[in-house]
Amino acid sequence: MAALEMLQNVSGSWASEIEIAACSLSAEVFELVVAGKVDGAVLPIENSLHGSVAEHYDMLLAQPVRIARESLLRVRHNLIARPGVKLADVRRAMSHPVALSQCRRWFAEHPEMEAVNFYDTAGSVKQVMELGLTDAAGIAPELAAMQYGGEVLVAGIEDHVENFTRFHYLVREGGWEPAVGANKASLAFIVMHRPGTLVVALEECAKAGVNLTKIESRPVPGMPWEYVFFVDLRFQSSIQMDAALAGLGRQCEMVKELGRYVAA
Repeated sequence: MAALEMLQNVSGSWASEIEIAACSLSAEVFELVVAGKVDGAVLPIENSLHGSVAEHYDMLLAQPVRIARESLLRVRHNLIARPGVKLADVRRAMSHPVALSQCRRWFAEHPEMEAVNFYDTAGSVKQVMELGLTDAAGIAPELAAMQYGGEVLVAGIEDHVENFTRFHYLVREGGWEPAVGANKASLAFIVMHRPGTLVVALEECAKAGVNLTKIESRPVPGMPWEYVFFVDLRFQSSIQMDAALAGLGRQCEMVKELGRYVAA
């Protein structure tokens, strides 16, 4: 859904002309992009209820990819089962762990229902249909029911109506250029080991006139108690963003621009 919405009418292509290569694991998605087997990839980076997808931040830093654009998708979770199955028959609800975490209130109201982790939201509905399960259901968007012939037993079971997921469109590093009209950037950096270095680094962004809209830290693999900071910045001109990068370069051990794109 996110891929079709983000890419329709891009470069003259409509949704019907987009071929989607489905992957079971996020690592496979990055592998296809880096190997040039796909033009790009659409992956979630943050949900308004669950928070950030930490695994994807780690891969953005480690892999030679760049963020080309972003989009916001309104998320609506539905309990989907085989046609004819009643709610009272369902004892297991399968879905991606992130989706399950967005439906905690509904599970609390239905203690008889077991939440079961699955690799994918729509994939959970496919599993229910292919195996002919009558005691299990999937939690997914309505499109999954239409795609696999399921039936929505309960619609809108997410905890909050204002449930949005932010997606990134990723491309190979070699063919990346900042988007026309870009006004947002994502960066990763590691500060030097001196008191106040994070404050000094962020002051460089303020001096350049860019606005910090998000910051979070992730541990550096193989370096206990070392952290990399991920930030999102809004800017009005490329000159401001270039100045911020130059300032960070003077204060940090490592700076990587993850992408420069139009804010959703």
